[in-house]
Amino acid sequence: MAMIEFKNVSKWYGSFQVLKDCTTQVEKGEVIVVCGPSGSGKSTLIKCVNGLEPFQSGSLIVNGQSVGDKATNLPQLRAKIGMVFQNFELFPHMNVTANLNLAQVKVLGRGVEEATAKSHALLRRVGLIDHAQKFPGQLSGGQQQRVSIARALAMDPIAMLFDEPTSALDPEMINEVLDVMVELAQEGMTMMCVTHEMGFARKVAHRVIFMDRGEIVEDATKNDFFGTPRSERAQQFLSKILHH
Repeated sequence: MAMIEFKNVSKWYGSFQVLKDCTTQVEKGEVIVVCGPSGSGKSTLIKCVNGLEPFQSGSLIVNGQSVGDKATNLPQLRAKIGMVFQNFELFPHMNVTANLNLAQVKVLGRGVEEATAKSHALLRRVGLIDHAQKFPGQLSGGQQQRVSIARALAMDPIAMLFDEPTSALDPEMINEVLDVMVELAQEGMTMMCVTHEMGFARKVAHRVIFMDRGEIVEDATKNDFFGTPRSERAQQFLSKILHH
């Protein structure tokens, strides 16, 4: 059984259709990069996975649970799926350790000592243990994003979603975040990443999904996608993104 399975998922904002019959699946341990022009529905697609965006038709099964089913406990499902956003979403009034501890204590019911031990192990892993007592405002953008990844990992997720995790960063900070993501991918984490970082896609993606105007136009292995994409639209996109 696939870890994440979309079947004809469609979504509208009023009369505007933002997702059109999207069908794809993500196997356990697979890394999928979702790319495409701005406004193509990429972020909406991955936000459907943990119910942050409701959809109107089709089905979406995550780890055997139907996301669209009214009976599904969405907060419980979200607790199992790590999500890393563009803009870090850290609590500015809490230090780094407290940011990592919060959901572990409130949602998973861990004791503070156990949560802190887990948080510090993850901060070591992302190279930030020396910043454990600092506040988000004292960190660079790249450091804040690595804290966000550590916070998501603290929940022992079954899959990770990344929504343009490097787009708000200065160029020299991008690699420190991508390095953590590459390591995660190599360890076998199931990942869906909305990103324009084609070097990352070439390095670790198993498949690339290319979207345009709410549709999945290409769903191909990375070698096929970077070799000769079938659609003219994907070829145009790649020629622009790879030559600048």
